[in-house]
Amino acid sequence: MRDVVRAYIEKYRLLTENRPVLVGVSGGADSIALLTILVESGYSCIAAHCNFHLRGDESLRDEQFVREYARKLDVPFLMTDFDTRKYAADRHLSIEMAARELRYGWFEEQRAGTGAQAVAVAHHRDDSVETLLMNLVRGTGIRGMSGIRPRNGFVVRPLLAVSREDILEWLAGRGLTYVTDSTNLSDAYTRNFIRLRVLPLLEEINPSVKDAIARTSEHL
Repeated sequence: MRDVVRAYIEKYRLLTENRPVLVGVSGGADSIALLTILVESGYSCIAAHCNFHLRGDESLRDEQFVREYARKLDVPFLMTDFDTRKYAADRHLSIEMAARELRYGWFEEQRAGTGAQAVAVAHHRDDSVETLLMNLVRGTGIRGMSGIRPRNGFVVRPLLAVSREDILEWLAGRGLTYVTDSTNLSDAYTRNFIRLRVLPLLEEINPSVKDAIARTSEHL
């Protein structure tokens, strides 16, 4: 999988080796895989973690896990705290949108402050498939049907070439651990609803539906 990710980085010219990379690390499987692959590929990485204080002790657990893993890899660790619920209420935003604004705003501040060439985040192929379906349900054009793009300004997504299953198998093969966000198990959020309920139904029609949708978005 590491070779696939490296090839994807080269194909889309996402990163160069002469400047540091700010890596968003939540502590989940995807971001742990991303940070590990980039470090092992020779990139100078800075681990950046946001504590949104939305899940009580779980949020503190995630912060400590990422801090310790960054120390293990011998990479710099940056973190910040957000009062996400207050930010959302003050601006009349959903919690999801508030967290997104806070996260990417802080990432950009840190990228500029550290002189990093890019902010690498851990969206993978399945995330792109879910995004395409969300856009389709709401109504969209060709851009919305293209899924998540490899680059958006300074934000790059090296894992779009691999699936969630690929990531979990790779981590298991390496004996690497990660934390699990309990909210990912609930279908209360639209993305989770698509992941947990819609895609399994589509797989009854076509077991390889994720691959098919990913190919379609790449064609578009």
